[in-house]
This record gives sequence, structure tokens and C-alpha cells, in this order.
Amino acid sequence: MAAERLPSGFEPAPFLKTLTHRPGVYRMLDVGGVILYVGKAKDLKKRVSSYFRKNVSSPRIRSMVQQIAAVEFTVTNTEAEALILENNLIKAHRPRYNVLLRDDKSYPYIYVSTEDRFPRIAFHRGSRKQPGRYFGPYPSAGAVRETLNLLQRLFRVRQCEDSFFANRSRPCLQYQIKRCTAPCVGYIDSAGYRADIQRAVRFLEGRSDAVIGDLVKDMEQAAERLEYERAAQLRDQIEALRQISERQYVSGSGDRDLDIVALALEGGAACVQVFFIRGGRNLGNKSLFPRVPDDMPADEIMQAFLGQYYLEREPPSEIILSHAPAEQELVAEMLGEQAGRRVALTSAVRGERARWLKLAERNALEALQARSASRAGVTQRLEALQEALELDAPPARLECFDISHTRGEAAVASCVVFGSEGPLKSDYRRFNIEGITPGDDYAAMHQALTRRYTRLKENDAALPDVLLIDGGRGQVAEAERVLAELQLDQVMIVGVTKGEGRRPELDTLTMSGGEGTRRLPHNSPALHLVQQIRDEAHRFAITGHRQRRAKARTDSPLQAVPGLGPKRRQVLLKHFGGLRGVSRAGVEELSKVPGISRRLAEQVYAYLHTNG
Repeated sequence: MAAERLPSGFEPAPFLKTLTHRPGVYRMLDVGGVILYVGKAKDLKKRVSSYFRKNVSSPRIRSMVQQIAAVEFTVTNTEAEALILENNLIKAHRPRYNVLLRDDKSYPYIYVSTEDRFPRIAFHRGSRKQPGRYFGPYPSAGAVRETLNLLQRLFRVRQCEDSFFANRSRPCLQYQIKRCTAPCVGYIDSAGYRADIQRAVRFLEGRSDAVIGDLVKDMEQAAERLEYERAAQLRDQIEALRQISERQYVSGSGDRDLDIVALALEGGAACVQVFFIRGGRNLGNKSLFPRVPDDMPADEIMQAFLGQYYLEREPPSEIILSHAPAEQELVAEMLGEQAGRRVALTSAVRGERARWLKLAERNALEALQARSASRAGVTQRLEALQEALELDAPPARLECFDISHTRGEAAVASCVVFGSEGPLKSDYRRFNIEGITPGDDYAAMHQALTRRYTRLKENDAALPDVLLIDGGRGQVAEAERVLAELQLDQVMIVGVTKGEGRRPELDTLTMSGGEGTRRLPHNSPALHLVQQIRDEAHRFAITGHRQRRAKARTDSPLQAVPGLGPKRRQVLLKHFGGLRGVSRAGVEELSKVPGISRRLAEQVYAYLHTNG
């Protein structure tokens, strides 16, 4: 693989004469060195030359060519290798004229720790290096949790962490509500539990019929032994399993793994709907909204989507498509190289497969229309807010802050950001509040705003047009002081105060600059937008506060003792029956615990009685 760069201010003709006919990837750059477009070619000379012809019909291509100041290219061994490199570069640089897929979050899986004596089944996201079995991907965390709940109800297998499992002396609540057989305390032996796990695994593999067959045999044997309660339990399990299997089974798919990918285009926007079929079971679907350049045909959009979507995901053995990609054989070859096996791409399907593809297409179009309507609604609300606040233009960026704590404990400030497309969740931030008098909301707000806008100012980042504060006159005054110190006078500050009896229609806006308060009509789109942003800031703050409070309450004071690692902490807590027992013990008693030297016992005693 070799790379070259063409200097800026070039004339295309001399360069094109020397360009190679080998496959590779090319990058178009503007005068600032920003990549405008990344493309791949079977023949670099022919493909790059096509951009500089006089009869280019596409306005998008003509606009891009006018901005080209430099070209970089990389020669590859094969066209499939070039396609993989192209998608990696698009992901890394996000060029303006390429199709861009904004879906960096890895998809979740179900993990089965098959190497353990009593395996657990759990939610998993991230690398799949730990020994065991992985099932998925699932389209969302909700789909995984729904399946985990089904597995607990059907097979009563454990989902608890190993540390929780290892330290049980009696069954937990999951046993009481018939969601676990309590292997932690020996209520089921290894062989019996292993049988439940094997059935759960076969269910996840899509082999529900085999599981039902085994359960029927067990039911008949239980009836023969006159174990009627056990037989009734198995009967109910069989019935539940049959109902679930009928609901999830995708006819026409056999037991194969496949994805159904449908593209919808409308008004210059695109939506791709992906249905996940694994082992003949429908795991759910997901809507994705890639950014597409104007006038790009559907076959090119589909090709770009497939290349980026499966760049870091293992493709299934078959992918059913609403639109055949521009270079279908090449895309199939690339996906096959990534998967290490053949991947079939099909778009001409009949029977049940055609029905499922039609369903995916309908979902894609409805999701796109719903998103467009939502955007139109946001635009209307922003225009109403412009009028209500007497702004020169609709605000392009709004930020809202809220503080959450429990009687001053574990205070957290939230910052949520909204733009013309709605919430910008990648810009959300939380701030753990430290070093203030517990419960002082003004000091907490001062600290959060100072940290936020000092950082934005240092990085020359985008500032909000409107800053919303959950609070009244005092909170607004605090925000005014912070922004004045940072010389950010261009930001409008608005306080949002809840109405009497927490009635939304009585919410009041407190304006900065001593302009008093305003109450908008209860049906005002501007008021609805402000309330939506305020409520989102509250949700984000209270979630962060609860997480911080839970962590603080579960952390042991013993963690701060030098030389006292997790195993020794556990030994101490078990020996004395908890932290209270450790606190009451003297140095002599502490030093008698296996693994605790006298010096370490003195350190533990001194720490607990100095900081306790």
C-alpha cells in the first residue's frame, strides 16, 4: 500500500497523466487541508479523471471540484481492500461530500459464561474476548433486557454478578419470585443447573422446537412418577415457550442469521431500517439516519451504508436489501473478507422474505416521516421562542442547567444542549460539585457554570444563544455574575420557575438584565420547548445524582486504607460481620484475622477512628 499527495494549486492535466491505473483510495482536500471527499477506485486514473471532465452533470460534484486544492491517494492491492480503507477513512475524517453514518455506539449482546460451574447470563456491550458464548447483536439495550427477562422466566437461570453469587448465605429475591433456582446456596445441583443453561442457550440459538421436545419428555416422565406439581410447572413452561417462539419466529428464514436492510429517501433525507434475525428469531429493528449528499442515487447510498455499518460489526451470512448496492459483488467480497466466510447480498426476494422486506421498507419510511415532522415541530417552537424572547433570529443553540442532591449529599449539576434538530446528547455534560456548603444551590450553580463556560471559552467552542436556568431571580443573578466574569455578555439568560402546585401552565420565566418575569400562554409552543429542555436537564441531573449517591454509599471506608486490598477487606468484613464490627474491634482483635499483620491492623484502627 503506497500513498502520495498532490500539492495545492495544481493543474489536473499534468497530474492525471502520471496517475496509476491500479486500485486504490483518493482524498479530495480544500485549501485548508480539510478532506472534502473520500472515494475508492478499481482504476485510480480513470476514476479521478472523471471528476475533471467538462460535462459533469451532478451539481454536487461540480461544487466539490471547484473547492479541490489538493489530492491524496493510496494504492492498494485489490479493489476490496480499497473499499475497506475507504470506509475507515470516511469514519475517521467524516468528509462533507460523503454519506456519513452516525452510529458509533456498539450494539449489545447477551453473554453466557459457559466456562463457570454455574454459568450466568448477562447483558454485554464491548469487546467479546472473555471466554463464553455471545448472542446478538441486539438493536437496543431494551431488546436485550426483554430477552433476559424471558430467559429468567422460562429457565430460571442466574444473572447476578459473580461477586454477589459467591457471597450469598441465603437465596435472594429472584428465588422468591421464581426467577432463579438459587444455585448460590445449593438448592439445585450442577447437573440440573447445566441442563437449564443448555436449554437457554438452545433457545438463544433459535432451536426452540428442540427445547420444547425435551421439556415434553420431562413432563411425561414427571407425570409417570406421579410428580404432578413438577409436571404442571413443565406444562406451563412449554406453553410460555411456544407462545414466545410463535411471536419471534420469522417464517422463510429457516434457522439462518440474516439482516434485512431497507432504505427510504424523502426530501433530501434518508432513513435505513435494519431488522436483526438470528437463528430464525426476530431480535428487533433499529432506525438509522445517515447524512447523504444531494442528488446521490439510492444504490450508492446503500453501498456507502453497508461499508460503514459493517466496518466494525460482524455481518450475518445473508443480508436482504431494498436496493442493490452499486457494486454488489465487490461489497459482498469485502464483507466476506471481514467475516472470514461467504456473505450473500440479495434484493430480489419472494414469498415471506418479500413480506419482511416490505415491512422494513414501511418502517423506514414511517421513521423518516416521523423524524421530519419532529424537526418541523422543533423549528416551529424555536421560532415561537424567538418571538417570545424578542430575539433577532431563532436561537440555534440552547443550554439548560439544573442541580440535584439529597440534603446536600452527592450534588450533581447537569447541562443539556438543544439545537435546531432537537437534543444534542453528545454535548450533554455533568459536573460533580465539590468544596461548597452542602445544599447551597447558588454556589453549586456558580461552580458548574464557571467550569462549563471557562472550558468553552478556552477552546473557542460554540456558545449558547439562550442559557436556561432551573430557578428564579437568585439563580439568574448567579449566572449573570459568572458570565460577566468571563465577559460573555452576548448570552441571554432565562430562569424557569415551576408554577404554583407544580402546574406547568403557571411556569414563569425570569429574564436577565432586570427585565422582570414573563408568563407565556399555556398553549404556547415556546413554553412547551422551554419546559421540555428544563425537564430534560432535571432528568439528566437526577440520574447523575443517584448514580453518584449510590456509589458513595456502596464504597467502603476501608478502601482508603493503604495496603488493604479487596481480598483482605472481604476477609475483615466477613470475620467481624460488617463494617460496624470492624470499627468496634481493637488492634489485637484485628491482628488475629488471617492475612492482617499487626502493622496493618494499626493502620486500619487509626484510619477508622480518625475518619470515622
